[in-house]
Amino acid sequence: MQMVDVTSAVTSARDYLQSIQHLLDTPLENLRLEEIELTEDEKYWLITLGYDVPGKPQTMSQIFGPGSNYLREYKLFRISSDDGEVEAMKIRNV
Repeated sequence: MQMVDVTSAVTSARDYLQSIQHLLDTPLENLRLEEIELTEDEKYWLITLGYDVPGKPQTMSQIFGPGSNYLREYKLFRISSDDGEVEAMKIRNV
């Protein structure tokens, strides 16, 4: 059986996140691919996507740094390497 390639896995994660955007109550500003990993057993692609959300600065660097009105959020997706389906989405803390 042929494995889903990384481009297809990333596309699945991005499309899934965009399809549920209305449930997140925030726009997906500055959406970017952050991390890609294939599990050791090659059953899943782990894809991390990040985006900016309006928020109150929490640290001094956020207060005085560029883009201080935004916080970065990350979502970790588990994508089946067999069919490219999204199996799970979790909050990714960094």
